[in-house]
Amino acid sequence: MIKNNGKKGMHVYVMLYLCRHVFISQKAYQETETRPESSVYTEMRGVAMLEDSVQDTTEYVRPSEGGDVISTILRREVTHDQTQGTCAEHYSVANANCTQDSDCAKGEIDFDGHGQRTGRCIPYYNDTFKTCEIKSWCPIEEYAVVREPALEQAINFTVFIKNAIHFPKFKVLRGNIKPNKPKKLLRCHYHPKTNPYCPVFSLGFIAAQAREKFSELCRTGGIIGVFINWKCDFDSDPSKCIPTYSFRRLDMRKNLPSSGYYYRFAKYYHKDGVEYRTLIKAYGIRLDVIVHGHAGRFSLIPTIISTVTAMTSVGICSIICDWIMLTFIDKNEVFSEKKFDNISKKPSQPITTDLTLTSYGSTHSDLSDGVPL
Repeated sequence: MIKNNGKKGMHVYVMLYLCRHVFISQKAYQETETRPESSVYTEMRGVAMLEDSVQDTTEYVRPSEGGDVISTILRREVTHDQTQGTCAEHYSVANANCTQDSDCAKGEIDFDGHGQRTGRCIPYYNDTFKTCEIKSWCPIEEYAVVREPALEQAINFTVFIKNAIHFPKFKVLRGNIKPNKPKKLLRCHYHPKTNPYCPVFSLGFIAAQAREKFSELCRTGGIIGVFINWKCDFDSDPSKCIPTYSFRRLDMRKNLPSSGYYYRFAKYYHKDGVEYRTLIKAYGIRLDVIVHGHAGRFSLIPTIISTVTAMTSVGICSIICDWIMLTFIDKNEVFSEKKFDNISKKPSQPITTDLTLTSYGSTHSDLSDGVPL
């Protein structure tokens, strides 16, 4: 009786687990959609002072039109007044150091260098040693670069992220802002409870959520993923479908050549009929906005499939319970006797039959005398 009650208890436990995990937690009674259509628009706001220069969005935001990728410049290394000409190659380039012209092959291009060699060996700018002369934008970056201080005030810059998502299977379109309150977006900041419809984030908040030091990002730059997660249950009011946000560093953090985030661009101008450029190596934060969506709604077909699966699991559970009781539980012989009927084959006893013959009349045959009957 105890073993039977234990088996029934196991069945009840399995049924409760299936009901809670499959139907309540996993919502297996719903049909789902995990590949929605999405659009993202971003805009960065803020003004800062870099020494005596005013830095606005035109100066530090790339690209200016917004999108699912946006970056801001936090530190610059600038090479001023470069022009097309000849100058000395940097001494760190392979085979660039020389003592005579024969050490420099004319027309040779080193792809780790800055230009084409002229075949001359010249002094390295104002130093005493010599390197090969090249045709390039001169002076080269490594020699003439000016490292500007970091734009530390950028920690208060804000990023506005507008996202619209469409679940075509359920014909539901949702957005992360309320259309009837656009003015509040100019002075609010995101909070998951008090301001869930205000997708405005400061760069300091994003760095902290990604567990990064803003000062380190100013030095090396970095790529941070902004994950917008939509998990919607359309069995209830669709207006309750509100996204959540998470942030994570995407590039390598270690001191590797590929760590951080930077890029180069140039500003061109003419002076006295000669073309010049200002080369800028920019370090900054790049934000990659990544949208995930999952929605579900009640459907009869997955409900039937999940129910049949649960009932089948209970049947399998019965077999497993029997195996456990027969294998591991003490006194399994008692359970085996209750579970199975043993049919024993015993040899049958011989059946004896008493046969008594009774005769009437003569004890001999009349045929022996040849007398016809």
